[in-house]
Amino acid sequence: MNKNSRIYVAGHRGMVGSAILRKLASEGYGNIVTRTHGELDLLDQGAVNAFFERERPEVVFLAAARVGGIMANMTNQAVFLYENLQIQNNVMWAASRNGTKKFIFLGSSCIYPRECPQPIKEEYFLTSPFEPTNEGYAIAKIAGLKLCGYLSHDGVWSGISVIPCNLYGPGDNFDPLNSHVIAGLVRRFVEAVDKGFKSVTCWGTGVPRREFLHVDDLARGIFMLFESNPYGCEPVNIGYGRDVPIGELARIIAQKSGFQGEILWDVTKPDGMMRKLMDSSRIRQMGFVPEIDLESGIELLIAEYRKSLDGAGR
Repeated sequence: MNKNSRIYVAGHRGMVGSAILRKLASEGYGNIVTRTHGELDLLDQGAVNAFFERERPEVVFLAAARVGGIMANMTNQAVFLYENLQIQNNVMWAASRNGTKKFIFLGSSCIYPRECPQPIKEEYFLTSPFEPTNEGYAIAKIAGLKLCGYLSHDGVWSGISVIPCNLYGPGDNFDPLNSHVIAGLVRRFVEAVDKGFKSVTCWGTGVPRREFLHVDDLARGIFMLFESNPYGCEPVNIGYGRDVPIGELARIIAQKSGFQGEILWDVTKPDGMMRKLMDSSRIRQMGFVPEIDLESGIELLIAEYRKSLDGAGR
């Protein structure tokens, strides 16, 4: 794409959207369009249509979504299904009718079956049932992936569907009800240190394994596909390449936070999938190698969270 191509990043204030924005800026792309939620509600079809008719971006990165951790997903299945379908449908349909030539859709590893071989290859998609705790979100993301692909097959645009593993990094959400696992654990252990707690209780058994990728590494992988994509509209996994038990993750975050108390596990809470390690051979064959290791990334995130607490006056 030309460095002056008009690019719309939907969800630019979120963790993924802001990382994409930073990467585009660092690569010299300056004609970038953004809108806050207050300026453009992506659930409002009329407003979205008017925006695309006026701005007519050549490229769209759809990083806007209703997201949350296991508790939020499990207790709000209808909201996660409805809102994500609405956002995707509104943005894709308006973009497809107003000259967008390249569309990058951010999927999720939850689209893959609960029980499938590890590491998870793209071809395992839709081969057996989902993990039930995030089924609503998974169905919405699958619909988005399919719509992006159908529009590619119809010749409307060049579509790219990215499937990241679990993410963390700058702009992460530390809310106790809506955070993902790393941000949620960072908040708990930093709070425990600051308040002198003797123990921290975490959900589940600590046995499940998860793969974590720093969001700036994800943005690098997305940019590689943006510049040269040999896979067409087929989904492409982007992962770190190794997974870690949640129990070990908790110990790493506790140590990096300075917590020296006891880590307890509430086994009445769900574990989710027992393992979720993705096969990222496709992006690796393009030369992608993550640059930020898990422990370094966690240290950076803890420092960011402590800075946010200081800025808020704790």
